[in-house]
Amino acid sequence: MNRADGTPDPGTPDSGTPGPEPRSGRRRGRPAGSSRAAGEPSARERIVSSARAEFAARGFDKASIRGIARGARVDPALVHHYFGTKEQVFEAAVEKAFAPAFGVPDEVATAERGQAGERMTRFVFGLWENPATREPLLAIVRSAVNNETAARIFRGLVARNLVTRLAQSLPGPDPQHRVELAVAQLVGTAVLRYVIKIEPLASAPAEDLIAQLAPVVQHHLTGEGVPGAPPAGSAA
Repeated sequence: MNRADGTPDPGTPDSGTPGPEPRSGRRRGRPAGSSRAAGEPSARERIVSSARAEFAARGFDKASIRGIARGARVDPALVHHYFGTKEQVFEAAVEKAFAPAFGVPDEVATAERGQAGERMTRFVFGLWENPATREPLLAIVRSAVNNETAARIFRGLVARNLVTRLAQSLPGPDPQHRVELAVAQLVGTAVLRYVIKIEPLASAPAEDLIAQLAPVVQHHLTGEGVPGAPPAGSAA
C-alpha cells in the first residue's frame, strides 16, 4: 500500500520491510504440546509418573530422558524444561512416591508419649500394606539400592522431610540419632519383607510385626518400650 504521495508505506508487504511478528500465545522457551483437556493430568504430572515407571523398570543408570518423555507422551525438551536433568526428575519422582511417608512426623507429634512408637510403626506399615502406596515406594527403593547417585538423592529427601522434622519434636539427647535408629528398624523390615521378600518375614501377619517392632521404635524415640516388648510371635 502506498501513501498519498505515492511512496511505499513502511511495514507493508509492498515495502519489503517486515512488520511486527505475530504473537504465538506460547511462553518463550517452552515446547509446544503442553496444553491439556480439563481433568487430564498435567504434562509435569505425566512426566513424574512416567519417570517412576522408567526408573523402576530400567534402574537409574539405564533410564533415559527420552524414555521418560515417551512414557509421558511429551517431547524430551519438555522434560528438560521442567526438571533440567535426570537427577532432578528422579528427585521429583522420589518426593511424589514418598509424600505419604512424610506424614510420619505429624503422626508422632500428635501421639501421646507412650504411643509414639506404635503410631509411627502402624503408620509406616499402613503405607507398605496398601498396594496404592506400596508400588511407588518399591519402585524408588529398588532404584536407590542399586545406584549411588539415586541413593544420595533418596537420602537427602528422607533426611530433610522425615528424620530432621521428626527429631525436632523429640526431647532428650541425640534426637536425630534416635530417629535414625527408629527409621532403620522400619525401613530395614520393609526392605526384607516387601523388596527381598525373605521368609517367614514376608508372609508374617502385619499385626504381629507391628506388635514386635513398636516397642523397639518407642524405645528409640523416647527411651521407653523395650522392657515391655511382647515375645516373638505374639500379637498386640
